[in-house]
Amino acid sequence: MIKDEVYQRLSKIKGKKSFSELLDELVYDRKEAKLAAFEKIRGILSDKEADEVQARIKKMRESFRLGPV
Repeated sequence: MIKDEVYQRLSKIKGKKSFSELLDELVYDRKEAKLAAFEKIRGILSDKEADEVQARIKKMRESFRLGPV
């Protein structure tokens, strides 16, 4: 169950799509949306800054990993 206000917002953006199609796009097509967002900001960081950000992301990802199962 979703709030009425959320339903109304989804109704406005779905157009002729079904709610299932809209939700599928929102959930499963996030990769393309993320890539598009990164394309907009590409070039903002220097190579050194980008390397530092990548290193921090890698470190954060490793901290979330579970040990051997």
